Amino acid sequence: MNFNLTQIPDRVQKPRTYGITMVMDKGLSINEVENFLSVAGPHVDIVKLGFGTSAVTPNLREKIEVYHKHKMPIYFGGTLFEAFLIRNQIDDYIAICKDYNISYMEVSDGSITIPHAEKCGYIEKLTKYGKVLSEVGSKDATNIMAPYKWIELMRAELSAGASYVIAEAREAGNVGIYRDSGEVRQGLVAEILTQIPEEKILWEAPQKAQQLYFLQLLGCNVNLGNIAPNEVIPLEAMRIGLRGDTFDLYRNK
Repeated sequence: MNFNLTQIPDRVQKPRTYGITMVMDKGLSINEVENFLSVAGPHVDIVKLGFGTSAVTPNLREKIEVYHKHKMPIYFGGTLFEAFLIRNQIDDYIAICKDYNISYMEVSDGSITIPHAEKCGYIEKLTKYGKVLSEVGSKDATNIMAPYKWIELMRAELSAGASYVIAEAREAGNVGIYRDSGEVRQGLVAEILTQIPEEKILWEAPQKAQQLYFLQLLGCNVNLGNIAPNEVIPLEAMRIGLRGDTFDLYRNK
């Protein structure tokens, strides 16, 4: 905080285990990473190199080294995991993560079908190499799961060793926990929260209205993901009531 303001909610301080902001890097250059971290670094907890972009990003090793220099955890998007898995190259995936010093890994099945017991087996296997974030929900907007199924999958994946379960939304925020209009499936979210600890869920929320919904529902220290690099500072201001949408959320009337 650059200014002394009262009635500001307490944000969990870094390194955080909740109140996390996960940013999606969809192809920033090395200079853009430096600039992004110089401004937003204190408010970012983890960065995802979105979907399969790391396979085609020039100077990937140098770019990853910039993140490591700033002590910023990063991981490859779940789509890359699925791409290796469907080609029977899971050992190659692990080797690449080791080679690039990637200690966070995402296990997802948003683009392919993996028997759930098998998916939990991959989660358990990858915990030997780092922290695992497992994504629940399909990227197919027509594949709508009942709330009890979300709960069942999330509980099993946490039991298998996932540090967090990610509630799928894609980078556009129009599938999974959202309708195709971007509107939150409020009943689904409410059901999930009756059974799964909120600090263990990372809600993908790329749209401002989605971020606002979860801030109003769960407070300033809700875990939010798929945030665009240029939206980190606006989100942090919204988290603590310094944006019009949350201006009266914490202030004593």
